[in-house]
Amino acid sequence: MDANSDSTTVEIFGQTYNVRGEGDPDYLTELARFVDSRMREVAAQVSTVDPMKIAILAALNIADEFSRFRKQREDAADAWLERTEEISNRLGKVIS
Repeated sequence: MDANSDSTTVEIFGQTYNVRGEGDPDYLTELARFVDSRMREVAAQVSTVDPMKIAILAALNIADEFSRFRKQREDAADAWLERTEEISNRLGKVIS
């Protein structure tokens, strides 16, 4: 990281972290709140109190959600491409 990077203090699952990074500190705080809320959701559903295990389970849940979102986006892009090609073919036939 750049030596000029700013540090933002965030709290996740009862622990305070100083996060260095370029960019909007409010965005980092928002991300930290998101991770904190996911960890708390997981903690409410499992019997373990080990923060590391809770963090890993929360990370897996977040990764699953991201993967599903990415797949949906790719499927939507494929559908648009298919539809665009169909319209282009129709126009080509009309013009010919």
